[in-house]
Amino acid sequence: MSQQNKDSGLIAKGRDFLRSNRWRDRFGGLSDQMKGMKFPSIQKDYPKDADLIDLVPPEDFTVGKAPLLDVINKRRSRRKFSAEAFSLEELSYLLWTTQGVKQVLQGGYASLRTVPSAGARHAFETYIVVKNVQGLKPGLYRYLGVEHKLLPLKLNEADLFNKTAAACCDQPFVAEAAVTFIWTTIPYRCEWRYRDLSHKVIAIDVGHICQNLYLAAEAIGAGVCAVAAYFQDEMDKLIGVNGNDEFVVYVAPAGKIPSP
Repeated sequence: MSQQNKDSGLIAKGRDFLRSNRWRDRFGGLSDQMKGMKFPSIQKDYPKDADLIDLVPPEDFTVGKAPLLDVINKRRSRRKFSAEAFSLEELSYLLWTTQGVKQVLQGGYASLRTVPSAGARHAFETYIVVKNVQGLKPGLYRYLGVEHKLLPLKLNEADLFNKTAAACCDQPFVAEAAVTFIWTTIPYRCEWRYRDLSHKVIAIDVGHICQNLYLAAEAIGAGVCAVAAYFQDEMDKLIGVNGNDEFVVYVAPAGKIPSP
């Protein structure tokens, strides 16, 4: 087969992935939900003796009050960040507006969050590489949306920021971000209900998350540049996931906007 034919085949498969014809035959088989199998957890487990870091609760936010139309008009991808740190409240606000849990339903069957998700499956975990946040040590953390707390994973690791940029196809601006958001998917949370139709809606849902980050960042004088160009194996290894049951799907460096 010629390279041109191979490329055409890959393009055709990609287009099939985006189409929604499969909804007509209702999955083509029984999902695990239909089989009566227990629903997956809405949040990945963590050690119960872990020293969690409290975040500012959403009812106490004083930031992010800009009018929505102003925020939408200013929104753009930004690849230049100042050296100004985020406050802990600003980081709390960005985490809450992207994956905050407003309600847990039916004993953990599903969750209602600050972003939409097909079937309320929310098949994501949020990791952050912190470089410059007041009161936080530099390092890798995971956001626990149910508790609205941070779980420290790797602190003061040498060259973490440059490693993150290298894993993002050597894009240097990534290393300059105050915080880099890294979203993984745990596909089974969605596959339990939607089988192989899950993967299109996972791709859609992570876009909802990142758009909230763009708008929330602009509302506090910060900027974001979403990154889909990254080396899968390197990024998965960086945050310590196995690349199969959980793997990175999107990256978004964020930082304060430099003065004109």
